[in-house]
Amino acid sequence: MTVIGYAPGAYDMFHIGHLNILRRASQECDRLVAGVVSDDVVFKAKGKLPIVPFEERLEIVRSIRYVDEAVPDLHTDKFEAWRHLRFDMLFKGDDWRGTERGKRLESQLGEVGARVVYFPYTIHTSSSALRSKLISIPS
Repeated sequence: MTVIGYAPGAYDMFHIGHLNILRRASQECDRLVAGVVSDDVVFKAKGKLPIVPFEERLEIVRSIRYVDEAVPDLHTDKFEAWRHLRFDMLFKGDDWRGTERGKRLESQLGEVGARVVYFPYTIHTSSSALRSKLISIPS
């Protein structure tokens, strides 16, 4: 049986933290699908739009050798992604561990035989940190 993994993310300003998650996720499954979150969903979740346009983010992630397929992620609710993709494992940063959203997702996926796998969140290289640095640079 092929184990399908799903790694959703905005993947804005693609950086080493993104690469590390995709590399580690690919080692945990036979087929890795990366969900690139749409601009609308990023705005709903974070209150700001990505810097890199959606189509470019999708093409960047699609080009990463660890990714077997990159698809648009159009939902804030990651269980909706499971309904479409039927993955076995969902990969998230450990900043989700223990949160209400994380617990709910673990429960929903557990009911259908899938599970959430957490990887360490790389704060020092997050897109939010990069955005802050860019804003502080005089033009």
